Amino acid sequence: MVANHNMPEVSVVIPCLNEAETLATCIEKAAKALASNSIAGEIIVADNGSTDGSQAIATRLGSRVVNVGERGYGHALMGGIAVARGDYIIMGDADDSYDFNEIPSFVEKLKQGFDLVQGCRLPSGGGTIKPRAMPFLHRVWGNPMFSFLARKWFKSPLHDVYCGLRGFRKDIFYALNQRCTGMEFATEMIIKASLYGAKIAEVPITLHPDGRRTRSPHLRTFRDGWRTIRLFLIYSPRWLFLIPGLLLICLGLFGYTIALPGLTMNGVTFDAHTLLFASLAILCGYQSVLFAIFTKTFAISEGLLPEDPRMNRLFEVVNLERGLIISSTALCIGLVLLMTAVAQWRMTGFGSLDYGRTMRLVIPGATLTALGFQTILSSFFVSILGMRRR
Repeated sequence: MVANHNMPEVSVVIPCLNEAETLATCIEKAAKALASNSIAGEIIVADNGSTDGSQAIATRLGSRVVNVGERGYGHALMGGIAVARGDYIIMGDADDSYDFNEIPSFVEKLKQGFDLVQGCRLPSGGGTIKPRAMPFLHRVWGNPMFSFLARKWFKSPLHDVYCGLRGFRKDIFYALNQRCTGMEFATEMIIKASLYGAKIAEVPITLHPDGRRTRSPHLRTFRDGWRTIRLFLIYSPRWLFLIPGLLLICLGLFGYTIALPGLTMNGVTFDAHTLLFASLAILCGYQSVLFAIFTKTFAISEGLLPEDPRMNRLFEVVNLERGLIISSTALCIGLVLLMTAVAQWRMTGFGSLDYGRTMRLVIPGATLTALGFQTILSSFFVSILGMRRR
């Protein structure tokens, strides 16, 4: 039975969906770890619609069963955490791949003042993976690669972002205001905790082979890998929009540099067609940069991302009024170039034109006009998005 059921300090939350084969082992290990280390705790089984009697097993072993109707790994955990009475939450899967006897190591770190304590199964972080416990592709590529991206993009200190055995303070969980309700729940916690400057520690653990024999794991390698990279990109507008956009703009400007004077390099002449392609790159790149600004502004206003001093400085320099002045100037220059091209056409009696010459006015003119008009609309839109943030 669980120690001191009335005044729990630690709540162990186990998400469950038809885990009758291994659930009892997990509960027994968790209860033993709490009791043998004099940790006042409770065990909560967040059931997500099991039909194999998992609920009865949990109840028989003294656990609290919470029925979570909305399907999804994140939904199940949120439902269990919502009723948890402990200040510290320990979450772990019910497939017996995690050894709940390791709970005291997590509790010790939490009591030292850490907000989030993540288990690490990978050798790079001191962990151990038993034979047949993790697919080869996950071990050598998927998990290390995503963990590396989390360290580089979000300044996470962890080596194993996918590990499902972790502990955290309940108040920190609510402060993070998580949105993901599927398998991305665990990764979103790492990203947001890192972005918001939470104190994060890592505990080496041992990963054991899945204890289930009659059913396959819930994890799907390529589907879940795509969902993870999608989440990473959503939380990093810089890599999703800003950097690709800046690269396209630089490519377009380079195209203008060689096409406006009509340079010939290694027998290749860069003329009006190059200008057209360069303008396309600039327009697409500029749109991508604007999306980076839109996304970051919205994410900050909705609490998805923390305040960014760089964004505050940007809005101090480029406010609505300055944006309108700059965009109006670009729009006017573009219209002047277009009208100049029309004047040249009128001088020929609206007949045939020297396209190599005329398009050097039309293409930049059309590009500047489009950029100016786009910037006017974007200036108002960013101002609206930033109202709540300010």
